[in-house]
Amino acid sequence: MSSFLSTLVGSKEEEEKEEVEYNIICQKHKLLLQTLTKGNGWRVQHLYNYKGFWLNPNTVKNNLLLHTYFKSLPTDIVLAAFMKSGTTWLKALMFSTLNRHRYNFSDHHLHNHGPQSTFPFLDCESYPITDFTNIPISPRLFATHYSYTLLPACIKSGKIVYVCRDPKDVLISKWHFMSKLRSKDLPPLSLDVAFELFCQGESEYGPFWEHILSYWRASLESPEKILFLKYEEMKKQPEVVVRKLAAFMGKPFAEEEEEKGVVGDIVKLCSFENLSNLEVNNKGVEKFGSLVEVEKRDFFRKGEIGDWKNYLNEEMKERIDRITDDKFKGSGLSLNATV
Repeated sequence: MSSFLSTLVGSKEEEEKEEVEYNIICQKHKLLLQTLTKGNGWRVQHLYNYKGFWLNPNTVKNNLLLHTYFKSLPTDIVLAAFMKSGTTWLKALMFSTLNRHRYNFSDHHLHNHGPQSTFPFLDCESYPITDFTNIPISPRLFATHYSYTLLPACIKSGKIVYVCRDPKDVLISKWHFMSKLRSKDLPPLSLDVAFELFCQGESEYGPFWEHILSYWRASLESPEKILFLKYEEMKKQPEVVVRKLAAFMGKPFAEEEEEKGVVGDIVKLCSFENLSNLEVNNKGVEKFGSLVEVEKRDFFRKGEIGDWKNYLNEEMKERIDRITDDKFKGSGLSLNATV
């Protein structure tokens, strides 16, 4: 048999093997959902409590696929966060910082490509999990909303940047975002209902507090592996955070770059005002797997600290603050933001 024919036969056998393996995972997923506690979804009708966290059924399935297929590299960098915690901005900052020698600020990649497209999203199903080995840039950048405890061990061997945000702002931002994605077959999700579900921990990737704590505790154990950031600190001192990111990602700024104002240029390029006004971020949709499409403009709402004040009354504010204090007691972590 010729080497070419052997390659073809080998490829076919590999495909058949993968298909069998995929079908086994699909069956496992189907049976698994029957055993999990079911709750109310924000975008879809039902969420399932998988290993302590609420996921929609497709995200549960993708987690099984991720553990089976994903092959990490030691140089990988993963951006992780609970939904609506500032990842769009952070994607732009991380990408432009790492690739500052590849693009001119006057004709930058981000002028024609949205921040979402610069980070493959690990939470979306693709069978088999997309082969990312052909990504030419090192380090490879990925994004996820999974809690630290739901990540495959291989991902934890690389570096992780985690960003958290005041839960009150997260709630409002997430409610707006998910309301736009919510199935038209379901009744609208009121703020009162969303508030109650959020406080109970019942929202996509929630509970919010356990999600943050999973990364916080891991960052205390391995600070060289996990950079833990707060959105409010990013807003107040963006240049300080960009320098932290650069050093953590192995690309610290040289003295010459500092003198030229490169850090400031990156902050300006990635500012909410600049990105939200670019045509690429106002037209079309961003696809996440084969099941979810999001209008690009929906990733840019306000990006403000304290927007919750326009929606939550004092009783709601105090309830969330009380939950936050109780959950984080003794952890050494505080999310109290001064606005």
